[in-house]
Amino acid sequence: MLIDTYGRVATDLRVSLTDRCNLRCTYCMPEEGLQWLAKPDLLTDDEIVRLIDIAVRLLGIEEVRFTGGEPLLRPGLVGIVERVAALAPRPQMSLTTNGIGLRRTATALKAAGLDRVNVSLDTLRPDVFKTLTRRDRHGDVLDGLQAAHDAGLTPVKVNTVLMPGLNEDEAPDLLAWALGHGYELRFIEQMPLDAQHGWKRESMVTAGDILASLRTRFDLAPEGADDRGSAPAERWLVDGGPHRVGVIASVTRPFCAACDRTRLTADGQIRTCLFAREETDLRGALRSGGSDEEIARIWRLAMRGKKAGAGLDDPTFVQPDRPMSAIGG
Repeated sequence: MLIDTYGRVATDLRVSLTDRCNLRCTYCMPEEGLQWLAKPDLLTDDEIVRLIDIAVRLLGIEEVRFTGGEPLLRPGLVGIVERVAALAPRPQMSLTTNGIGLRRTATALKAAGLDRVNVSLDTLRPDVFKTLTRRDRHGDVLDGLQAAHDAGLTPVKVNTVLMPGLNEDEAPDLLAWALGHGYELRFIEQMPLDAQHGWKRESMVTAGDILASLRTRFDLAPEGADDRGSAPAERWLVDGGPHRVGVIASVTRPFCAACDRTRLTADGQIRTCLFAREETDLRGALRSGGSDEEIARIWRLAMRGKKAGAGLDDPTFVQPDRPMSAIGG
């Protein structure tokens, strides 16, 4: 079991498969990209599967989310999914992606054992998409979403970040579009995880702003804390249900008290929180011949050091050194 000193138990593992991405979203990284990890620093496919096996067999992990960077850029992704699906106990598996490569991989991922996907899409306007991501790939994302739906990677969840002056007016249109396609839309407050450290709390679009915008067109009723559990998104029934919309308010309504996540970076480091500035190395133990039990012991000790909260409300908060693309969302 992975339990911290506040009694929280981690059952959800986020695994970053690569720090690389084929978009350059303005809230994540600079236009020229970043200094990518060297290939020897990345975990191999075998190392990733072994760590996930330790997590589910010895540490009580029940869900695995593959992230990046962009996880579809990992050449061995389908094989990793297939091998994790064969573990006992078998964890639930999902993938967070920008959707660009889903049209060609969705069917294979479903056949390998992937359960569902989260796809990032911030706008319905191709020109705004190009401005936000610095790439002209809007149509590819829409095609990827449809391919995921057709392959049965459901429920297909769409993650949206609203940015002032760009797409902050699109919330009602995005929800209407998502309802029409059978996708579950989740708005995410912009977080201080951009490589260029340009995030400013006073200029971000907040959960309150998003809900006020949605209510100009839809009736929203809170789903309730019992239904939410440890999920990061607060959810609302839309026009009486059954459709829902979620808001992940990491900044203005932090949900740290119910956090059940642990994170593995692409280079084999354990992070207990997206906003942590400390990491614990598992790659070294793996490559020096450490046993499964020893690696599990290191992981448990890392979890004991998890802080009570992310500290975003603390005026002395310091942004993590690694951007979102290197940590995994």
